[in-house]
Amino acid sequence: MDEEFKALLPALDKESFAQFEENIIENGCMIPLVLWDNILIDGFNRYKICMEHDIPFKTISKEFDSRERVLIWIILNQVSRRNLTPLQLSYYRGLHYMVDKALVKNASGKNQYSEVKSQNETKPQNLSTASRLAMQYNVSRNTVLRDSQVAEAIDILGEASPEAKRNVLSGAAGITRKQLKELLTGTEEEVSDIAAKIEDGSLERRKPRVSDADPNKDPAERFATDPSPLETAVKRLTDTFLSELRAKSGSATAAQQRAALKSHIADLEELLVQL
Repeated sequence: MDEEFKALLPALDKESFAQFEENIIENGCMIPLVLWDNILIDGFNRYKICMEHDIPFKTISKEFDSRERVLIWIILNQVSRRNLTPLQLSYYRGLHYMVDKALVKNASGKNQYSEVKSQNETKPQNLSTASRLAMQYNVSRNTVLRDSQVAEAIDILGEASPEAKRNVLSGAAGITRKQLKELLTGTEEEVSDIAAKIEDGSLERRKPRVSDADPNKDPAERFATDPSPLETAVKRLTDTFLSELRAKSGSATAAQQRAALKSHIADLEELLVQL
C-alpha cells in the first residue's frame, strides 16, 4: 500500500463508509480497482472492504512513466467528482501545480497533463504553469498560486501525521486556511503540536476578528466608516472583479466573462472557508 497515494483520497466519514460497506457486501465489488506497477492508485475503500469480508474484486492496470504522472492522474480523477469541498478542490489544484512544475516540459513548455484544450479559442503558447492551470480549472492565476501554499502546508502536516492530513481533507479538522499557511513558516515542533491537536480534536478554529463598530449605526454608514475584516475583504474582492470586468467591457467574449465570474466565485469560496 502506497501511503502517499492513499493520503490523496479524502477519508469517508463513518456513516458514509458504513453505507458503502453495506452496498458492497450486498452487491459485490462492481467497480475494478486501479493499479499502476502493481500498486493500488484508486479504490482504497473498496480494497479494504473486500479484504475484510473476503469479497472478490477485479483490477485494471494503467501505465505511467513516473510517480508524478500517477499523482496528476489521481488529482484529475478526484477533481472530476463534483462532491468535493472548496478546501479539497484547493488542495488538488495546488498539488497539481506543484507536481506539474516538477515534470519535465517539452519545447513549448507544456506537457500532456497541463495543456488546455479549447474548441473555440486558439491555445495560448508558453503560458506559465499557474496560468495554464488557472485556465484548466476556470479560476484565477492567483488562486492557483494560493492553492499551492495550502497544498504545501497540508503536505507538511501530513509528514508529521498522515491521520491529521486525512482529517483536514475530510473536513473533520476545524482549521482555517490562515492557520494552514502559518505551518509554512512554523518549526517542526509547532507543526507536530498542531498535528497532535488535529488528531485529538482539540485544535481551536480561529475566527475572524469582530469589528468594534457601533451596532446602532445605520448598516450603510457602518460599512463605510467601520468595516469589519470580512466586509473589507468582500468589498476588496468585489471591487477588483468589477474593475477587471469594466476594463474588458465591449471586448470580452461570453467565455471570458464566465471565466472571470468563476474566478470571482472561487475567491469568495476561499474567503468562506476561512470563517
